[in-house]
Amino acid sequence: MVVSVGIDVSKNKHDCFIVSSEGEVLADVFTIPNNMDGFDALLEKIRACTTPQDKIKVGLEATGHYSYNILGFLLDNGLATYVLNPLRTNLYRKSLSLRKTKTDRVDARTIAAMLLSDVGLKPYTNTAYHNEELKSLTRYRFDKVKERAKLKTSISRLVCILFPELEKLVSTLHMASVYALLEECPGAKQIAAAHLTRLKTLLETASKGHYKRDIALEIRDAARSSVGSRMPAKSLELQHTIRLIRELNSEIAEIEEQIQAIMDELNSPIITIPGIGFRMAAMIFAEVGDFARFDSPDKLLAYAGMSPSTYQSGQLKNCYPHMEKRGSRYLRYALYNATKYVCHWDPTFAAYLAKKRAEGKHYNVALSHATKKLVRLLFALERSRQPYCSLAA
Repeated sequence: MVVSVGIDVSKNKHDCFIVSSEGEVLADVFTIPNNMDGFDALLEKIRACTTPQDKIKVGLEATGHYSYNILGFLLDNGLATYVLNPLRTNLYRKSLSLRKTKTDRVDARTIAAMLLSDVGLKPYTNTAYHNEELKSLTRYRFDKVKERAKLKTSISRLVCILFPELEKLVSTLHMASVYALLEECPGAKQIAAAHLTRLKTLLETASKGHYKRDIALEIRDAARSSVGSRMPAKSLELQHTIRLIRELNSEIAEIEEQIQAIMDELNSPIITIPGIGFRMAAMIFAEVGDFARFDSPDKLLAYAGMSPSTYQSGQLKNCYPHMEKRGSRYLRYALYNATKYVCHWDPTFAAYLAKKRAEGKHYNVALSHATKKLVRLLFALERSRQPYCSLAA
């Protein structure tokens, strides 16, 4: 006999419902607190309602961080646990009744019923659970990089006010030598008043000998004739922004060390694809999790929200289907960016992108085709565990 346990997860408590495959309600909806006593009570209730011969299936929705603790507890106790997409459970609940009824008790029953009716569901594995560590790190890094990008935009804005001529004298504002200069002399007026030897030492040390006296002299001369404003408040903001970027650089490097250690342990073959480094590979691997839970590359594309949406009814037909974009935005971001690099570094993918462009497709459309090709390759490599071998090699 199959015993289905539906759990509706929330912050402070969880609503649970236990039913058998024969339709017998073994435990009507009961509530447990979100603590160890509640988890133990749930485990005791499940054991009291089942026999050793019963097949137990526990289901809960993917609710972000609220489900982490109970999910880990269930897996540690050897229970087959299924993490369901809230969109699927919502559609399933609507299919059971015309009423617009949604409560925690109803959701628990819906999840239990869904486990018994959907034979295509695959249990959550320990691999997928421990993969959450990699997902947390990659998403944390993503947010930090995004935060740093905003600060770099602020640097450009402040330099435009304080010393607009500087941007034309250096290859980029966002390098160690320029930051060292601006942190000590945050504005054209301060640079103009600085001693040339001090400017030379600052630039030469920070650039590791790349910038010498001639650049220092050129920057000081430009500063003396600059139209930049003398605004102490903006200068202070510039100094603080540079310090924040330095701190973020240090934090990102620390995160990347941990990501690198996990990726070295996983030894995934997708890193062998030219253009995919450990950072991008980690993001893809973290968002996908266990590749074995997908039966085909098409299902992986749907999970990423990259499958086309189709609408057809009678004589009405959707002639220009768009991507659904319902899946993980982090995975879509990683796949698109990975495709850009792979198309640059790998001759096979470069030729494929050029072929699609020659067919008259817009760059983004051609890139989406290349992304689908890359997803099929990733799926094949993870299944075979063999390194990538380019056809053009």
